[in-house]
Amino acid sequence: MRRSYLFGMKNSLVIGSSGGIGVALCNALLEGGWNVDTVSRRQDGFDITNETHIQNLLNTLRPPYELVIVATGQLAPEGSRPERSLRELSAQQFAEQFAVNTIGPAMILAHSAKLLPRKRPSVIAVLSARVGSIGDNRLGGWYSYRASKAALNQMVKSASIELARTHPSATCVAVHPGTVATRFTQDYQQNHKTVPPNVAAHNILHVLDRLEPVQTGGFFDWAGKPIPW
Repeated sequence: MRRSYLFGMKNSLVIGSSGGIGVALCNALLEGGWNVDTVSRRQDGFDITNETHIQNLLNTLRPPYELVIVATGQLAPEGSRPERSLRELSAQQFAEQFAVNTIGPAMILAHSAKLLPRKRPSVIAVLSARVGSIGDNRLGGWYSYRASKAALNQMVKSASIELARTHPSATCVAVHPGTVATRFTQDYQQNHKTVPPNVAAHNILHVLDRLEPVQTGGFFDWAGKPIPW
């Protein structure tokens, strides 16, 4: 990872570090000389849907971190698939999607101020998805996933405004990694161009490396291009 805006930064935290993208992000950061702390369901029993568990686990960490990446999420609950039509909507699936994709990351954002240095540059990035863009929605479908990611984007935008009041050098953004060839997307790869996790990780870090505080609250794709809300 080439240093520019993130020059001199060394301490990072990856939440969701056991997923395909999370593992690749950790490897890329380690290759770049970063100290990497990790949080994951597989290694720590981390439950993104449990507020008390989130708070207790974050309290065991060793901040401040100049870079925090939230790499959690799901396309659909276990045993389900993204809805193709209104007839397939389920209140339970909606609730589960929001718990994982919106509320969990929101609880992490609630603790973001204590995770980041107050007077030094820092970045907190939450992995979102282009399908969460209302302006870019031309196909419909995938209702609960789209809605949960759109809500997540709003959380990032609002959190960035509040965070800037106490951490003016912090940048808080949502990032779309593209379609990554992981277990997460294995049933949908035939219809989308995919990239390996290691390529996605380097793309994400390349984008984050070039962000400045003036871009806080933004929604960017894997190439660094802004995505409409």
